[in-house]
Amino acid sequence: MDTPSRPATLPESTEALPARSSFLGILLVFLRLGLTSFGGPIAHLGYFRDEFVVRRRWLDERGYADLVALAQFLPGPASSQVGFALGVLRGGLPGGAAAWLGFTMPSALVMLLAAYGVDWTTGGTGAGIVHGLKLVAVAVVAQAVWGMAAKLCPDRPRQTVAVLVTVAILLLPSAVTQVGVILAGAAAGLLLYRSGEMGPAGATLPFRVPRGAATAALALFLLLLLGLPLLVAATGSHAVATVEAFYRAGSLVFGGGHVVLPLLERAYVPTGWITADQFLAGYGMAQAVPGPLFTFAAFVGAVQNLAPNGVAGAVLALLAVFLPGLLLIYGMLPFWDALRHRPAARAALQGVNAAVVGVLAAALFDPIWTSTVHAPADFAVALLAFAALVWWRVPAWLVVALTAAAGVVTAAFSAGA
Repeated sequence: MDTPSRPATLPESTEALPARSSFLGILLVFLRLGLTSFGGPIAHLGYFRDEFVVRRRWLDERGYADLVALAQFLPGPASSQVGFALGVLRGGLPGGAAAWLGFTMPSALVMLLAAYGVDWTTGGTGAGIVHGLKLVAVAVVAQAVWGMAAKLCPDRPRQTVAVLVTVAILLLPSAVTQVGVILAGAAAGLLLYRSGEMGPAGATLPFRVPRGAATAALALFLLLLLGLPLLVAATGSHAVATVEAFYRAGSLVFGGGHVVLPLLERAYVPTGWITADQFLAGYGMAQAVPGPLFTFAAFVGAVQNLAPNGVAGAVLALLAVFLPGLLLIYGMLPFWDALRHRPAARAALQGVNAAVVGVLAAALFDPIWTSTVHAPADFAVALLAFAALVWWRVPAWLVVALTAAAGVVTAAFSAGA
């Protein structure tokens, strides 16, 4: 049975744990996020927090931060792993599949169209809308930093951890630094809170994941990682080689989609499966779409010059690059929820959660701010969007629509200037 192993405590400010949702209901929620979540993986975590912690109250602030911390420790696309886990929380494995499909499908379809020469993000109204939606990402991540800092950094030690993590990532930007600061945060938490007051634990999260199924997912992850190269050597099949290249890239990436790109470049360009110009064109397009950057795999799978390519190649590449991260997060969920309630783990998570705030703060500046705010008008629009979300309590969908429209207006004004 997939019932939780212990009685669940109530999330903050809620009267009951979230009821199970339908596949279609979860799909539609994440489809909307997949259409509007610009700004990269850290921005996506801000969108998820606003939707599922603040608005829908599927889990509390500490539970969400702990889930983000788990994704930071694992290889794979962190925002997609968190989204998948939220779907599992609400609807079991079908709910996780619905969350992944809804969040991934919009950008995957755009990247597939790009492989056939369609690009709606350059010039005119399309570019203005994209720029406006990127400004929304600035406001959403600023809101997440604001809200999570208040909850997760309530004292000077944790505030210090958050600031030091922000500085470290800005001065030494790399996937190694990102993993290192999370580990350093855990060490700081153990040192500072092992014998002191740690605050209340986050609510028990009723992940509908039987431990047998979780163990099977972890075993399958290892089996594919070790077995696919042997299968390529034995068969010589390009289809198997495609799966192996994308699965290996998804298995070895810490730090999000930007890190997977060099791995794919080394697998595809030197072999002649895709030209350097094609790869760079797809990479540029991937920066302008919402949702996970891992959907760049759909472009590469579609344009490669050996079969399977086209739609079949895109689907194969997309499933292969996401599968390892989803197997890992699914396999870890039931063990992680039990572990995070132990005193030593709770102490470590005090520091880890403060480090997560620092990671968000660093991403707010680079790449989100540096790639989006280029003029006083951009800053004004982002500030108005932030005020609308945080202080004026304007519905998020309306903020997104108004900011997208503002992006069109400012783009037209800049073009005419």
